[in-house]
Amino acid sequence: MAIKVRDFEVRLTRNKEERKQVRQLRYQVFCLEEGAGATEEQRALGEEYDAYDRFAEYMAVFHQGRVVGTYRIIDRNAAEKMGSFYTETEFNLSKIKKYPGNIAEMSRACVAPEYRENALVMRLLWAGLGEMIVRRKIGVVFGVASFVGTKPARSAQAISYLYYNHLSPLRLRATVLPEKFPDGVNPKLSRMNILPREFVDEADAKAEMTPLIKGYLRLGATFGRGVFVDTPFNSYDVFVMLETRKMDAAYQKHFLGRENALGAPEDDREKIMKTVGKIITLPVVGPFKVVRAFVDFLLREDAADAEYIEDADKAENEE
Repeated sequence: MAIKVRDFEVRLTRNKEERKQVRQLRYQVFCLEEGAGATEEQRALGEEYDAYDRFAEYMAVFHQGRVVGTYRIIDRNAAEKMGSFYTETEFNLSKIKKYPGNIAEMSRACVAPEYRENALVMRLLWAGLGEMIVRRKIGVVFGVASFVGTKPARSAQAISYLYYNHLSPLRLRATVLPEKFPDGVNPKLSRMNILPREFVDEADAKAEMTPLIKGYLRLGATFGRGVFVDTPFNSYDVFVMLETRKMDAAYQKHFLGRENALGAPEDDREKIMKTVGKIITLPVVGPFKVVRAFVDFLLREDAADAEYIEDADKAENEE
């Protein structure tokens, strides 16, 4: 499905040219703007990519035919073809991979510089992801959220705040792999509790966070344990995860008409799974209503202009 708002559209890419535009946008943002390393081939092509792009899908926002925002998506099937998720180069995902349903990794999120003042592009990306979550019955979405640079202490308030307040539950908690740090990086930089709890100020922490991380928190996301310092990519990363049945109550209300519609925390597992089962096995009209409610909530004042276009074409895998 494609979702259009005036001259903006969000959907999966459909052909080689669109996928090339995605990688060119990533090169502009990650390599030219943020200083990530690039090979001679990548510089010659003006594209950012790695081996995982071969099986990945790209969610993209188009404005007048141009890609202006994107996410890379690797679901369980794509990861099995590749042999692993990209995130496993930095974090241990063994607990998440045992989840008894579909899971998907989100990575390489970026928006063209001239479109960042207006949050519409980011909201459209999330709307596209929400539509995919419902239709593919994805129970867990995850990835890494990055800060620019290689010194986690510069974001000490933000990282410490996440550690003390938003760690993932143990049954699904990813943990950093400091043994995979690039040569010369001190493994002690993987610590999240950079500051003692009493030194952490919520307002200061939020001021240090990227807009993407703050958005994840509003959705009810939790975070893995540890920080990965990726010097070739000029970033330090935290692991972020959202179990879709535990999405923030405000989003549940707009999804299903009431808060805690997916089961209150004190509900037993059987009751929760019965509720989730009813939701994810709805006929086509059910998921569409869910998608429509979620998109309306995300787009807010732009929701009245939203159009929903069913697309029979499948995204191509040309790499």
